[in-house]
Amino acid sequence: MSPQKILVLGGSGFVGRHICEALSRQGHRITVSTRHLPARSVQMFPGVEVVHADVHDPAQLMSLVRGQDAVVNLVAILHGNEQAFDHVHVQLVRHLVAACNKTGVHRLVHISALGADEHAASMYQRSKARGEKVLHAAVQTANLELTILRPSVIFGADDKFLNVFAKLQAVFPVMPLAGAATRFQPVWVQDVAQAAVYCLEHRATIGQTFEVCGPEIFTLQQLVEIAGRWSGHARFVFPLPSFIAKFQALMMEFLPGPTLMSRDNLASMQTDNVASQSAQGLAALGIRHPQSLQVVFPSRNTN
Repeated sequence: MSPQKILVLGGSGFVGRHICEALSRQGHRITVSTRHLPARSVQMFPGVEVVHADVHDPAQLMSLVRGQDAVVNLVAILHGNEQAFDHVHVQLVRHLVAACNKTGVHRLVHISALGADEHAASMYQRSKARGEKVLHAAVQTANLELTILRPSVIFGADDKFLNVFAKLQAVFPVMPLAGAATRFQPVWVQDVAQAAVYCLEHRATIGQTFEVCGPEIFTLQQLVEIAGRWSGHARFVFPLPSFIAKFQALMMEFLPGPTLMSRDNLASMQTDNVASQSAQGLAALGIRHPQSLQVVFPSRNTN
C-alpha cells in the first residue's frame, strides 16, 4: 500500500498515540487534531502533523477532513451525562459524515466499543450504538467506505485502567470493588493499533464490524488482583453488594479530580464485555497471536 494522508481524530490519546506510531512506521502522513497543544506524545513520530482544532466545530472538522485519503475516529468519553455522550458519540459522527460527503473523503475506520447496544443499561453503550447507526445509515445514502472496530477494555503500559487499580492499591490497605464478577476480554493497545492499520490497508474490511478482544477472559476482580501483583501492592479485594456498589459509584462521581467510577460505568457492567461467538475478531485482521495481558503486566517479586 502506497503512503496515504490519514486524519486521526483523537490521535493524541492513549490508543491514538499507538495508532499514529503504527501508521508512521508504514510511511503514512498523519494529521492529528488536538485542543491542547503541544501534543508531544505524537509529534515525535515521523510524518505526523499536529493541528490545533476543535473537532466539534463543523467548519474546523471539514477543514481537517479536506484533502485526506482516510479518517480514523477515536474520539470518545467514558464519563458524562446523556447530553455529553450524545454530543461526542453521535453528533460528532454526524458532523464527520457530513464533512466526508462534502470533501469527497470516503474511507473511515471508526473505533466503537464492545457492548454497544441501543438497549444497553448504560448511556455510554447506548450512545456508541447510536453513533454506529448514524454511520450505517450513511453507508446506505453516500459512498462511505466504513469499517467498525469494537474493542473490549484496552490495556497497555500507559493505560488508564489497570494503572488506576495499581495506584489505588498502593494507597489503600484493601480494595472494595463494584462489578467484581463482570467478565472482560482485555486487548493489548498495540494489537488494536495493528488492527486499525490492517483495516486501512485491506479493502476487504470495508463494510465489516470486528470485535477486537484479547486471548483471555478475566473477571474484574481478577484484573484488579493482577494489577496489584504487577505493581507490587497486592491487596485483598472484596466484592461489594449491588446496593453498596451503587452508593460507592455515586460518591466517586463527586470526588475531586478525574472520575474513576460512575453509576453509568456500573450500569455497563451488567453485561459481560466479551466477544460474541459469531463475531469476526483479530484473527480476521491478520493478528493470529494477540498479546496476553499477563505478558505485558508480569507480576513483580515482592519478596
